[in-house]
Amino acid sequence: MSTRVVEVDPERFEGWLERFAANNPGPDAPQRVVGTERFDHAPLAVVLVRRGGYAVGLAEGAAYAASKVGTRHVQSRTAAGGWSQQRFARRRGNQADELVRAVADHAVRLLVPRAQGGGSDAAAPTGLVVGGDKALVRDVLADPRLAPLDGLPRRELYDLPDPRRSVLEDALRRGRAVRVTVEDGPAAG
Repeated sequence: MSTRVVEVDPERFEGWLERFAANNPGPDAPQRVVGTERFDHAPLAVVLVRRGGYAVGLAEGAAYAASKVGTRHVQSRTAAGGWSQQRFARRRGNQADELVRAVADHAVRLLVPRAQGGGSDAAAPTGLVVGGDKALVRDVLADPRLAPLDGLPRRELYDLPDPRRSVLEDALRRGRAVRVTVEDGPAAG
């Protein structure tokens, strides 16, 4: 027997369950649901960061109320040795620091309400979706101005590609999804 996780949009979940039960009747069904994980939070904050770009958004339901997507160049590693390698490493570090500052600034502006020291007129987020480069996300969220996001329930999507508008939309869809764990029985294989 093997298990897999299926992501289902929350609006479609009840219908999905009905169809699943109809296709897998009885105790000897080839598949069965063994668990569900909901992530029902609204507004929902999304922070995606990779070395080539970033995306920050605040969503109400299935749509963004505010978002910012951008690119920042962070030089990749080089095969050069000696002084050049050290110089390029410093440059990469400086560029990554600038990226983190820029993303933190956008996150404060879009995700933190004015009452908590931010720039948003929207309600405070009740959940957080993060993705991209784990170290960069950690560095962005370490900004003291983003302290209101610290204790929020979090869904991590580190398998996302470079943040673009379509990736931001996909992160929202996956962040809101109900994760259904399905066990495939011997008859399903």
